[in-house]
Amino acid sequence: MTNRSPSPRHAGWLLVLAVPCAAPAQESPQAAEVAALAERVRVLEDREEIRALILAYGVAHDNRDYRAFAELFAERGEWVGGLGSATGPEAIFELMDSAIGHDPRPEGSGTYHLMTNEQIDVDGDRASATTKWLYVTPGDDGAPRIVLLGRYEDEFIREDGRWKFLRREAPVSIAVEE
Repeated sequence: MTNRSPSPRHAGWLLVLAVPCAAPAQESPQAAEVAALAERVRVLEDREEIRALILAYGVAHDNRDYRAFAELFAERGEWVGGLGSATGPEAIFELMDSAIGHDPRPEGSGTYHLMTNEQIDVDGDRASATTKWLYVTPGDDGAPRIVLLGRYEDEFIREDGRWKFLRREAPVSIAVEE
């Protein structure tokens, strides 16, 4: 008996016959439910990460840590507010340092940025939000004094797996009279 190898002409046919033919798999109703649930959980987790980013902004601002503050922004991130505007973390740091002063105080500077009523919409690796804010400082008598009320209009982007500000606009809605 001779052990013959298939001729090159027949080798392709043998390969095709050896590969099992698979019909397109039908997704089970349970698999579809699990996939839908996983997507809903992902959106909820994204919202929580964005909410934490919004709060980290207030903490860095109140602690006068404008390095940490600037790192919350994407490479093309933009900050727009009463102090001016800047694009990119380094330019944002320079703006805040020149306008307010980078002077990290882990115990806080005595000011409070209070964020509330955030409405966050997530769309894949992009998101947007509107958040109301109050700026509180100590009055002459040491009692809390509301100085400004406003809202943040935000656009976010997932950059290197983390949510960052792509654009943060901080219009003042009400300036409290002295």
